[in-house]
Amino acid sequence: MDIFERITKNRGPIGQYQKAGHGYFAFPKLEGEISAHMKFRGKEVLTWSLNNYLGLANHPEVRKTDAAAAAEYGMAYPMGARMMSGQTRKHEELERELASFVQKEDAFLLNYGYQGMASIIDAVTTRNDVIVYDSESHACILDGMRMSLAKRYVFPHNNMENLEKQLERAVKRADQQGGGVLVISEGVFGMAGDLGNLKDICALKDKFNFRLLVDDAHGFGTMGATGMGTGEHYGVQDKIDLYFSTFAKSMAGIGGFVASNPDVVDYLRYNMRSQTYAKSLPMPMVIGALKRLEMLKSMPGIRENLWNVVTALQTGLKDAGFNIGATQSPVTPVYMNGGIIEATNLILDLRENYSIFCSMVIYPVVPKGDILLRLIPTSMHTLDDVHETIQAFTECRAKLEAGEYKSDTFSDISALRV
Repeated sequence: MDIFERITKNRGPIGQYQKAGHGYFAFPKLEGEISAHMKFRGKEVLTWSLNNYLGLANHPEVRKTDAAAAAEYGMAYPMGARMMSGQTRKHEELERELASFVQKEDAFLLNYGYQGMASIIDAVTTRNDVIVYDSESHACILDGMRMSLAKRYVFPHNNMENLEKQLERAVKRADQQGGGVLVISEGVFGMAGDLGNLKDICALKDKFNFRLLVDDAHGFGTMGATGMGTGEHYGVQDKIDLYFSTFAKSMAGIGGFVASNPDVVDYLRYNMRSQTYAKSLPMPMVIGALKRLEMLKSMPGIRENLWNVVTALQTGLKDAGFNIGATQSPVTPVYMNGGIIEATNLILDLRENYSIFCSMVIYPVVPKGDILLRLIPTSMHTLDDVHETIQAFTECRAKLEAGEYKSDTFSDISALRV
């Protein structure tokens, strides 16, 4: 079969909804200043879909720093990959500051979070190694393992008893092959908001010989007494061998980093293909990240305000009888029951009649018959925003349970596409 013919006939598990949802459910356009209130299709909406946890994206000090750096350096400098011609003192300074903040000896700056995480896994493992990973791991982890030649075993989400069984298998196989074992978990699981059981995973180091890689994209800046992340929250930061995070969440930017001991970081500097053969991060992004990190460390009030909003939202939802799962982080899932037509109508009602914009997740990401609405609180939200949202969700749930969303009347969005 011709490749293009196959693509035309099979759009993929998410792409199958392209014709019905493009421009509205998928690839929607949120416009205006990045905040809790933006514009969608020309109308102001209360937005719960941006990972701008600490509200730094449009903070005046951040905007000033970004603009000054862009005016001084432009967006091209430095040219080339860092190994060849793209190294600067500011890149090195940012690495030192990141390493110090997460209490590691060294750090390596990465162009992108997704690509970086995948490339870390590929770089540190060989065909003789074994990877053991959580079943709910992010797509970047799965793609990294696809790139790696290492054998891999999966344990059910946060199931420590099964993890121990997988470690027994992994250590035995690795010893036979002359390799090692890498365990991978997330600090905060971004869809459900629950935490990786890092404390118990680290405790297993007393029994098994393995290294631990943690993807803390949603934990960095939000979790722990200082915002260091989920390792700080559990008191096991020193037990994490490879600590990774992205700038795309709390830092409201582009890029990421991995932190470890100097020998490992130096190895990664010279062996991560996604960095060796990619252009260095532009100077405005590096200087902007330095400013964001400084504010993250010196302004605990923005994190405190975030958690005030988180507590009000999650407590209010639970008090109203909503199922928000086992979240222990700002990520706030709201679980309901219904098919794709009901999910479509529910979101249409929320956006068009209640002016509330949040992300909808349906099969194949969640089981058939489940609807997941994911809310991302930020320090920019207010308690009034929380109350408005809970009221809207309560009214929409009543309509869902009454069967009002089963009709196709709502779900004809042909007129809504822009």
